[in-house]
Amino acid sequence: MRGLRLLLIVLLAALAAPAGLTGPFAGAAMAQEAPAAPDYAQWEKDAALAEQVLEEDRASNQAMEQLRQRIVDWRARFAAVQSANQQRIETLRSQIAALGAAPSEGQSEAPEIAERRSALNDQLAKLEAPGIAAVEAHSRAEGIIREIDSLIRDRQADALLKLSPSPVNPINWPAGAAVLTQGLKTLWGETVGAWENPARRTELRNNLPVIILYLAIAGILVLRAPGFIGNMTARLHRSNSMRTRALAATILSLGQVVVPVLGVLLLVMATRATGMTGLRSGELIGALPEAAAAFFLARWLGASVFTGGTTAPIVVERPAEARFHASMLGVAAALEVMRVAFATDVRPPLSQAAQSVWAFPVAVLVAVFLFRLGHLIRRREGALDTDERAFGARIQKLFGTALVAASVVSPLLGAVGYVAASNALIWPALGTLALVGLVIVLHRFLTDIYLVVSRSGEEGREALVPVLLVFVLALSALPALALIWGARTADLWEAWNRFRGGIVLGETRISPTSFLTLVAVFVMGYLATRLVQGALKYSVLPRTNLEKGVQNALAAGVGYVGIFLAALVSITAAGLDLSSLAIVAGALSVGIGFGLQNIVQNFVSGIILLIERPISEGDMIEVNGQFGIVKGISVRSTWIETFDRTDVIVPNGDLVSGVVTNLTRGNLTGRLILKAGVAYGSDTRRVEAILKEIANAQPLVLVDPAPAVIFTDLGADSLNFEVRAILSDVNFKNVVLSEMNHEIVRRFAEEGIEIPFAQRDIWIRNPEALRGEARVAAPAPATPAAPEARRTPDPRLIHNDPSEDEEGDR
Repeated sequence: MRGLRLLLIVLLAALAAPAGLTGPFAGAAMAQEAPAAPDYAQWEKDAALAEQVLEEDRASNQAMEQLRQRIVDWRARFAAVQSANQQRIETLRSQIAALGAAPSEGQSEAPEIAERRSALNDQLAKLEAPGIAAVEAHSRAEGIIREIDSLIRDRQADALLKLSPSPVNPINWPAGAAVLTQGLKTLWGETVGAWENPARRTELRNNLPVIILYLAIAGILVLRAPGFIGNMTARLHRSNSMRTRALAATILSLGQVVVPVLGVLLLVMATRATGMTGLRSGELIGALPEAAAAFFLARWLGASVFTGGTTAPIVVERPAEARFHASMLGVAAALEVMRVAFATDVRPPLSQAAQSVWAFPVAVLVAVFLFRLGHLIRRREGALDTDERAFGARIQKLFGTALVAASVVSPLLGAVGYVAASNALIWPALGTLALVGLVIVLHRFLTDIYLVVSRSGEEGREALVPVLLVFVLALSALPALALIWGARTADLWEAWNRFRGGIVLGETRISPTSFLTLVAVFVMGYLATRLVQGALKYSVLPRTNLEKGVQNALAAGVGYVGIFLAALVSITAAGLDLSSLAIVAGALSVGIGFGLQNIVQNFVSGIILLIERPISEGDMIEVNGQFGIVKGISVRSTWIETFDRTDVIVPNGDLVSGVVTNLTRGNLTGRLILKAGVAYGSDTRRVEAILKEIANAQPLVLVDPAPAVIFTDLGADSLNFEVRAILSDVNFKNVVLSEMNHEIVRRFAEEGIEIPFAQRDIWIRNPEALRGEARVAAPAPATPAAPEARRTPDPRLIHNDPSEDEEGDR
């Protein structure tokens, strides 16, 4: 039940903590504001008292907590004194270092330097003395705090495993019945005594109008308002006319908790206004708001989480039944609140048998409904068509299984007699379920805010921001979860202090503060670097006469230098001394070097490319059989766009160590070679003249040097010529080649010059095999072979490719 109460006050406590800081941080804050010298005499008394109390082991847990708080305050003072005069100490150490190394034994130095060194050392010793004493006292305080925490945890474990009288044993039932009988008698006596008191009856008559007004408003708020708010919320959820309707519906639905609780508060005020309450009845009436809050919160969470459908936060087969069980768990929680209030200030105190009998029935009631609800959560409906849904289904099944296990184990422990362990299991399990519901509702609310701000539809729920919100909310809920499961507030403060202290690597302490400082400074340096880099690339360098490749190289170099300087400045600003990690870094660099040698090679090659610039953006190159235009050069690889409009990523190491053909490095001119063949019997001089005319007619062909036509060879099928021309822009090589081929075909046709194609005569032996005639069974006597007949080949059997020529053997 402690966990449920924590859930009701956790938000108020979070808001109240900054306004009234208490605990270890309060002492630390005061110490940082005015670090004064601690009273070591008083500290010695408090430390001795704490050690004596620990040795005797007789103080209560409450007294131990108070004693621990005093030691924590002392520890905060010592921590503040440790960092006092630190700047002055560093200055003195620098002054001593400036005097040089102290002379070794048998050597002497100038009297003035020796005198100055002695004076500085005396000042340094005086300034370091308070810090050394604070370090020693701080260590002692740490030890005492750890001993107190260990003692309290041992006591909690002993109390948890304490065997009480079994509540299922009929022998113990009369003790519980006696508590009920005595309590009812007390309530009746308080009521009768108050009614017989004339002054109280007069007070009742005087306050009767106010009481009636309170009761009327309370009845409306408790009985009518929740249903009205529920209907309004459902209408807002069904409406799609405005993006903010989901936010408004969530906020309005909170009225289902707040409004009825206000009505119960009015009911309490009306009851107290009658003047008829006593000690026991006052405790019961005062517990009504907490009980109402537990019930209405459980019902609201059930309605918000188990909404039904595949888009619900927790998908179950029967959402209506799940909402019913959630409401019944709220009823059980309210009964527990009233049970605790009824047993408060009982005289004489409840016996162990009475405590067991009174606590067990409500725990069993919670276990019954929690078992059924956990079973529904385990059985998720809907298709698991994505990995995300499959993962969510596994988490939901695991959570439901844990609830079922807790609801089974807890009653068994209570029946055996481990009532404390039973309560320590079932109520935190219920508190965890409520906490998970709160996280789900809050996540949905924040996601709706994100959708409104980003102006995205329902598909925005699958974006990265809602996923990150889940992790943030889960981490934020961890302290509340620890408190629900029995952690002390002091344990959380202690864990937070250790987290703030960070970890020590060698002589370097890395704390969250230093880490955040490092990240913030590096991000600012990175943004400044990108700003300068963008200004150079788009504003300054384009106004110079530098080549495009030089501009890109300068901009990239400024970026690398800026990032390196940002890293150095951030490390310095965070106060990290990495000199002690040099040996470890050196050892790791060897192993990393072997594993990342290709990456390092490409990185160095990228720097070489940016400095030497053998290729630049826009160059047409050929490397490793890939032909295309360079679109970008990074520090690791180069991006080439081929003429097929595909992107090829080439490691920079291949560009530096391999053979690269750059067609446009010096200029855009390039040679075009066009091959053409004519039939035998053609006028070769006329062919040469026609080819020259076609080449000279192309506007991209340079006049100087003039294009040349070469009669290369007498081919097997044609007379072969080559046209060799220099183009002013090699990027249009294919265009010129196509145009010249078109013109060659047209001019040759006009001039009656034949463009031959390869022809072959095929000799076929045994043509009867083609006609399917059967061969003679017995071979004929060997006779001289008849002369082979020359046949006109079937055009379908003519092959233009000489490599495909063949002679059949049949």
